[in-house]
Parts: sequence; C-alpha cells; structure tokens
Amino acid sequence: MSGSLHTVKIFRPVAVTALAAGLLAGSATPAVATADVPAPDSRVAVSKAAAGQDRPELQKAIQAFADAGFLGVQVRVNDERGEWAGSAGVRKLGANAKPPTNGHFWVGSVTKTFHATVVLQLVAEGKIGLDAPVASYLPKLGLDRRITVRMLLQHTSGLFNYTGDLDPEGTWVPGLPATGKEWLDNRFHSYRPEELVQFALSKPAKFAPGTDWSYSNTNYTLARLLIEKVTGHSFDAELKRRIVRPLGLKGTVVPGNRTQLPRPYSHGYLRYQDADQWKVVDVSRQNPSLLAGAGDMISTTQDLHTFFSALNGGKLLPAKLLAEMRKPHPKSAPLYGRYGLGMFVQDLGPTCGTVLNHNGSPPAGYAALMYSTPDGSKTLTASLTAGDAAFDLATYPKMLDGLVKAAFCGGQAAS
Repeated sequence: MSGSLHTVKIFRPVAVTALAAGLLAGSATPAVATADVPAPDSRVAVSKAAAGQDRPELQKAIQAFADAGFLGVQVRVNDERGEWAGSAGVRKLGANAKPPTNGHFWVGSVTKTFHATVVLQLVAEGKIGLDAPVASYLPKLGLDRRITVRMLLQHTSGLFNYTGDLDPEGTWVPGLPATGKEWLDNRFHSYRPEELVQFALSKPAKFAPGTDWSYSNTNYTLARLLIEKVTGHSFDAELKRRIVRPLGLKGTVVPGNRTQLPRPYSHGYLRYQDADQWKVVDVSRQNPSLLAGAGDMISTTQDLHTFFSALNGGKLLPAKLLAEMRKPHPKSAPLYGRYGLGMFVQDLGPTCGTVLNHNGSPPAGYAALMYSTPDGSKTLTASLTAGDAAFDLATYPKMLDGLVKAAFCGGQAAS
C-alpha cells in the first residue's frame, strides 16, 4: 500500500478504513462518517528512556492521536536532549495495558526506504547503474526499456500501481484486493513478487517513463527483484548483511509469508462496512506479501531511529548518492514534501528547517512514521494503531503536523 500522505489519486476515491485512507490518500479523501469517539485513557505512559525528561509538548502531541480515535500510539524522539519514548491509548481493545514503547509493528511503505538504500549501495559498488534500463537486469519481465533504475526509486516509471490506480483520465482502475472487506477476506493470501509485477504490467502505463510522477508500489516490488537478481541472494539476506547486522537492529524483519508480529506488539483493527453494518476485526495477523518490496517489513521505533539516523548521517551511502536520494522531483505530490529516491524532502519553514521522511501503512490496522534532520542527529519514529472508533480524516494532517513540529520545532504550534 502506498505509505504516504500524498494526493487522493493514489488511493481509491471513496471512503475506506479511516487509518488507511488518512495515511495513504491525504485529507482530500472523503472522510469516513464520524461518531462520538470515546477518548482512550488519557494517561500517557512514558518509558524508562524518558526518565528525567519533561517533554509535555510531545506528550500532548501523542495524546491528540489517541483522543481523536486511534487505539494506540508509540513514539520515540532522539535529539540533543537524548532519547524520549512514550505511548498513549491502549495495546488492545478491551484491555487497559498501554502500547509498548519497544513494540513491533507492520511498517508499510517505510520498507521503500530500506530498498532504496540497498539499491544505491549496489550502485556505489558498480553492480547497478542508476540510469541503466531495468530491463537489462530483469529481461524476462518485458519492461519498457526506457524505464531506468532511478525511475523505480523516484516513482517516475509510469507503471500501474497493482493495488489500484487512476488512469490518465482520472477513472479508478481496481487492483489486487487491498482495502476493506475485499482485502480482509483475502488477507492471508500469499503473492509472489513476480505475480504482482505481472498484474501491473497487464494494465496500461499511466504515462511515458520519466515524463511525470505517480506513487506506485510496483516500482519497489521491481526494486526487490532487481536486488535479488543482481546479488543472487534474497532481499532478506542482503538486508541482514548490509544494514541489520552492521547497525545492530534487533526487531527489523522481512517476514515473507509469516503473518505473526514478534512480541511485544500492539493490536491493530480494521473497521469496515459490511452491507448496512459497521464491523471491527483484529488484523494484527496479516500476510504482507501483497506489498513485497513496497510495504511488507516489520520493525520497531528504536530500529527505525537507528536506521534513519545512520542513513542521513552518511554511514550507509557515499555522500554523492545520499545527495541523489534527497533530490526532490518537482512533480511529486507535496503533502509530505517532495519525493526523492525512497524518501520525502519536507521544508518545515525558516525556524524548523528541512526534514526527511517516509511514512507507511499496510492495508489496515497500523501505520509508521519516520523522520530525520538532514544530518541524522534528530529523529522522530512512531507507530499508530487503529481500533473501533470512527475517525475524521480532516484532523489527521493537523495532528501529524503538530507531532512533527513538537519534535523538530521546539513545540511550535501546528500551522
């Protein structure tokens, strides 16, 4: 699933689950009908990492999500004051326990940043050409030879998004089951990456390669296939060798067809409409192979901090390629900033400066946030879980802005 808050054209233009629509489609999506949302327990649990730190601006920003209807929130901020970690809401419907601040979660499209990093490492090693045709490495797929590796990472290939997309005339073209009850009934289905790509290639391209920008999961499923073809190893093996082991990541997993989150974790739920009834289902277990390469990884806020700080601090890529990663495409949708190669570049204004980010969500239940300053010295990482409450999508961008500015702008009020 697309893991970013860009324009509605990325996602089905109808009401879908509150969490997925809010995170993936942007505030222009019609809001799910709101209801009187019972505020979860207003107490905010703060981990031992926060001992001695008074961060009321962060506590307030976290609680805003819980008060608005999210079931649970866990947030970690690392900056010049050290590390702060906290949580709000509850871990599971019907329970009182707080979300763990070290919990595992489905990260959705944060997966894309890991893939872009590995591809660019292979570019640095001379094994992949950034502006070489992808078809030269994956000849059996029948790709348009104008599509380059850069276009995959930048979302400028024009390839149809296999989870559904708008055609050039603005008509919705359904993809593989990715939302609501259709996804729910299919959530344990196993897909092969080649199957996802072949489905996408069966649909007309949105535009000629390199002539426009459109967020497409297909690009990053191809990036996984590219990594595996060039290295001769699984992406999981390459990720462990290049990133997980060197950085000492403890909770970052490429699960394949495994459906269970490692403990501890918070439960996430899908609220969907079935005929005239609203129903709620625990979707903590789901098969992420629908989003192979594009959104299928598991991680923790600690690991996302370690990874994104190292990446932006220059520890994973040569300076020249890190600069390429941060070149924003002028046609990319601006709600999270502009898209580079596997990350967004966002200007928070003259008093806050630039942040780099990639957020994400699987089809339902969970969302991940990952932000950093350009030098990697300050980060914000988070996980949100959906529960049984209806949610007003129009409130999400303001809450996100409030949290980001609390972390990066000294608690400045959201604009």
